[in-house]
Amino acid sequence: MTHASEQPRVHETAVYTHGHHESVLRSHTWRTAANSAAYLLDEVRPGLDVLDVGCGPGTITADLAALVAPGRVTAVDAAEDVLAKARATAAERGLENVEFAVADVHALDFPDDSFDIVHAHQVLQHVGDPVQALREMRRVCRPGGIVAARDSDYGAFTWYPERPVLDHWLDLYHRVARANGGEPDAGRRLFAWARRAGFTEITATAGTWCFSTPEDRAWWSGLWADRTTSSSYADLAVEGGHATRAELAEIAAAWREWGTREDAWFMVPHGEILCRVS
Repeated sequence: MTHASEQPRVHETAVYTHGHHESVLRSHTWRTAANSAAYLLDEVRPGLDVLDVGCGPGTITADLAALVAPGRVTAVDAAEDVLAKARATAAERGLENVEFAVADVHALDFPDDSFDIVHAHQVLQHVGDPVQALREMRRVCRPGGIVAARDSDYGAFTWYPERPVLDHWLDLYHRVARANGGEPDAGRRLFAWARRAGFTEITATAGTWCFSTPEDRAWWSGLWADRTTSSSYADLAVEGGHATRAELAEIAAAWREWGTREDAWFMVPHGEILCRVS
């Protein structure tokens, strides 16, 4: 049996485009197992051991931990700073069956067959080699277990009313994310990546987030306006020569204007995969 220490060490080549600015965490802490992992929940039951890859601030992690107790959840992320927020999330909910660690999904420091479920939400779009990441997720999953991944697909984002400046925002985001080594249209590629990683029993589905109420529109447009001018994404866009600060300010203003429209509507589609390990 091969263990992580015997694997060639492949490290991430991608830069995480969003960083952990408040506007990013505002989005991440909204995520729950219900709104972001519903496709997986039929496989989740008490007593299972779960690895949550790229856990971020830990809101989905905490939901999974509550569902599998007395089973355990191990939550990992590439960024040590965000793990402090994830630990606080678990502590606030009184969860004692969660542990946290820094990890690189390309070379997970766990033995083979360690977990019943290996889960990653909005992770594979940001890594340098998503196929290698899925191979590692498969390696640490027990036979009969599930590797689950869900990623948005920026190229399929749809909104109304149309705004040319928001078209420019989407084009800019694609350029910045790909320059950083990621793939923003990951959702449509998950099934193909899973096949290349060696999975043969794959259930591929799709899910959406939809923002249409006044509160949802204000929240979604506001976080993207702030992210466009103040986050690591903004710095990378300028430093990479993709946009000027003035262009980013124009995009942010367009986001805020769009969010005030009573007929505004935004859909975020996601690809989803459940891969049974044989």
